[in-house]
Amino acid sequence: MDIGLSALYSEKAVKSGIDHHKADLIFASVPYKVLPAVQTPLYEQMKKKDAGFYKRLEKAGFMLDWGEDGSGLFMKYLRRGSGYYIDVGASELVCDGKIKLKSGVSVKEIKPHSIVFSDGSELEADLIIYATGYSSMNGWAARLISQEVADKVGKVWGLGSGTKKDPGPWEGELRNMWKPTQQEALWFHGGNLHQSRHYSQFLSLQLKARQEGIPTPVYGLPEVHHKA
Repeated sequence: MDIGLSALYSEKAVKSGIDHHKADLIFASVPYKVLPAVQTPLYEQMKKKDAGFYKRLEKAGFMLDWGEDGSGLFMKYLRRGSGYYIDVGASELVCDGKIKLKSGVSVKEIKPHSIVFSDGSELEADLIIYATGYSSMNGWAARLISQEVADKVGKVWGLGSGTKKDPGPWEGELRNMWKPTQQEALWFHGGNLHQSRHYSQFLSLQLKARQEGIPTPVYGLPEVHHKA
């Protein structure tokens, strides 16, 4: 927040006349194509500023990376919506050894009081928390509506950057978000606070226009390149 967003979202920004409405618009105006080049130098600064912290994390076994091209967390978020952790306190517990990590193995068997891993090791456990992370919106469409509808809409979220979990071709904007899809009357909304606050305005206007019978021509629906 300090290095990447303080110019837009901070008390200092408010004093200079940039409220959250202006900040949202400015942030949304940056083309996704140029964002990696904008983000990379910011994450280089973060690496240096918190070098000791990241060194402690890696020493504890945390699988740390800065994205395939060094553009950091935010591009991972836009490209795939996964592969990152926003620290709210657990990282220090990892660094201090109070939370222990085991990487590079999968769960082979769950016993009454332990877990057996694929490398043959066994860990005693009183409680197992299955932290699944986020599921894809396309996957939820399949579960809530039908696989046929999900396949008709295609992949939701991601930019088509050609990086891990974000296959090309390049889309130029988030797939199937806040706009008409190949399935009539099915719309997708999601994202962080900025996106929810900003793009919900345009989504609601599109829906309201249709409800009121105002002509809303769509010049080309999103093409379907991936079904999952």
